[in-house]
Amino acid sequence: MSYIPLRPIPMKDRTSMVFLQYGQVDVIDGAFVLVDASGVRTHIPVGSVACIMLEPGTRVSHAAIKLAATVGTLLVWVGEAGVRLYASGQPGGARSDRLLYQAKLALDEDLRLKVVRKMFELRFGEPAPSRRSVDQLRGIEGARVRETYKLLAQRFGVEWKGRKYDPDDWAKGDVINQCISAATSCLYGITEAAVLAAGYAPAIGFVHSGKPLSFVYDIADIVKFDTVLPKAFEIAAKHPRKPDQEVRIACRDVFRSTQLLGKLIPLIEEVLAAGEITPPEAPADAQPPAIPEPQPVGDIGHRSHR
Repeated sequence: MSYIPLRPIPMKDRTSMVFLQYGQVDVIDGAFVLVDASGVRTHIPVGSVACIMLEPGTRVSHAAIKLAATVGTLLVWVGEAGVRLYASGQPGGARSDRLLYQAKLALDEDLRLKVVRKMFELRFGEPAPSRRSVDQLRGIEGARVRETYKLLAQRFGVEWKGRKYDPDDWAKGDVINQCISAATSCLYGITEAAVLAAGYAPAIGFVHSGKPLSFVYDIADIVKFDTVLPKAFEIAAKHPRKPDQEVRIACRDVFRSTQLLGKLIPLIEEVLAAGEITPPEAPADAQPPAIPEPQPVGDIGHRSHR
């Protein structure tokens, strides 16, 4: 019998995310399941989900992590309500040609400025002001973002005292800040999954830097005011009893209705293409791998398995 390799579902065709808590995540009878304290199993369609958020109270078996990696699903360990990232299980990425391309764009100041200008244009719908440095563009961006928050608050009738939150104390923030934190954490999760699926490094950013998810923040910022943040203000205006839960459900609906997963990878490529260079070729004297890697069977950043 010939072996037919598993073909993971492309990122653009997946459900955005699921949140799991209080149970053992395992593979039982070939199925990816969450088993609660009473032994009840909940089947999780791991291969059709972009990322799985693991909240406090979850334990994950080696078999579950292996299966998630095989099908290219990102596992993210988060804090209460999903607003603090502890770790993530990388399902892909590490394409050397794309990492070198991304790094070259980020390290050359002229190329970096081109990329940042493109991000500004995509985010605000107009070309970035001419003859401005990255630092100056960041200042202009910050002023516009603060004004946008105020306009959203007026639109939905929400009292706005500014973006204030404590990642170590979820309950300390007011309802609107809780809603915003929950919404952006959802967006960061699927954006990280898209960055990895495209073969790039989440840490190599252009506007943001010095963080493990700098590039994720760069890309998510382009779309967040058109997707999750209006929904966060809309929900906050209703004074929800469980803001994080309602925001998550709303975000999944927004991701589905806007087909965001299908747009993120082309968006990443468009942003980087603004640098107007091509991915570098491997040096002629570079040592090839002793055992050649098989061709990816999923997205370009998916790690193939024999």
